[in-house]
Amino acid sequence: MSTSAPASASLYSSGDIAWVLVSTSLVFLMIPGVGYFYSGMARSKNALSLIILCCLSVAVVLVQWFIWGYSLCFSSSGSWFIGNLDHAFLRNLLGDPSVGSPKIPDIAFMIYQSMFASIAPALAIGASAERARIFPTIIFIFIWATLVYDPLAYWTWSPDGWAMKLGSLDFAGGTPVHISSGVAALAYAIKVGKREGHGTEEFKAHNMSNVVLGTAFLWFGWFGFNGGSALSGSLRAVMAIVVTNISAASGALTWVLIDYFRTGHKFSALAFCSGAVSGLVAITPGSGYVGPAPALLFGVVAGFGCNYARHLSHLLDFDDALDVFAVHAVGGFLGDLLTGIFAEQRIAALDGSTISGGWINGNFMQITYQLAGSSAGFAWTFIVTYLILCIMDRIPGLSLRADVESERLGLDLSELGESAYHHVENARAKFPHTITEASDLSLETAAITTNSLRV
Repeated sequence: MSTSAPASASLYSSGDIAWVLVSTSLVFLMIPGVGYFYSGMARSKNALSLIILCCLSVAVVLVQWFIWGYSLCFSSSGSWFIGNLDHAFLRNLLGDPSVGSPKIPDIAFMIYQSMFASIAPALAIGASAERARIFPTIIFIFIWATLVYDPLAYWTWSPDGWAMKLGSLDFAGGTPVHISSGVAALAYAIKVGKREGHGTEEFKAHNMSNVVLGTAFLWFGWFGFNGGSALSGSLRAVMAIVVTNISAASGALTWVLIDYFRTGHKFSALAFCSGAVSGLVAITPGSGYVGPAPALLFGVVAGFGCNYARHLSHLLDFDDALDVFAVHAVGGFLGDLLTGIFAEQRIAALDGSTISGGWINGNFMQITYQLAGSSAGFAWTFIVTYLILCIMDRIPGLSLRADVESERLGLDLSELGESAYHHVENARAKFPHTITEASDLSLETAAITTNSLRV
């Protein structure tokens, strides 16, 4: 067996490969970041289940990616709709240049893109928090990655995909990651139904420290999410990180100020975190195409738009437990449209790329291309996701929703047999009837109750 290096290896840039691998690690950090973000926003009895579901998303999608996911998204040839199975089981990936850049090998591009595929379903499952069973969710993630994420990624980033050929611009995943996860969350929330007590009980974040920690992981990891999408250690990657920071900051401040005046002059930590994430989502599709000044506007628009989009759950009467649709679907859609306006030729040219630009460069058709890609991604995701869920719910053993008693006890104990907080678990074990009825007890109350009982 030959051990010589591939002939194309001399054409690769070791610096670009290193940056892509670092970015892979950064994006991986976002996934437990999502888990902690969601966990802190949920009630204590469901805290662990949300963290582990996000981690399970990585495991499930990596297996799917190995079997056929990567090949369906980034095979070297395919139709306008989907790739083929030439790279199924990661065949023939070592020596050839990647679809994304000739300066990095396919194997490096593959592992980087696997992180994008992993985080999308992790984001989506937040809408069904506190009432969706774990085993069916695992099956759903595998099927959804194949039927929803893979086609969208192919349309958007493959040279043969119809959206790419049309001229739609999406630097780092506004449609494949954020619109898809947000719309899937909407479909999941509608299908699985409302939480018990929805409309009568107050569902409060049980651990704001976890929310802030998750936000910090997300913000930090987003440098690899957007900056890494340049696939090179170039000035364009630097600019992508700069505009990512600016949009996150302006989104956070906008959301905080809206809630400050709405809620009686309180600076909310949850508002800051939600606003930062909305700004990060919105800048994602345009991060490699816009400069610092438009990035500030991206964050402000996302802060306003996503904040007020939260009210859609009340108007349309669905229970999106963690506002996934409002932040990711609406934020991603706004980001796509703003990219059509503010994309600049000079920003893309920082690494030698050429684009026609958006309205700011006189290319008035770009907004229609953006609208076409976003709308198609929205429609495909909702229809296919809802069909997947309807079919699964009819299969014995794959019913989506936990039973009433399991929901009251909490998914940590009913589905995992473990709890994020040992003293809460002890309190539930000793007095299950009391704790079950007081299902929205805060962590602090549960701790005090348990300690009092010991005395």
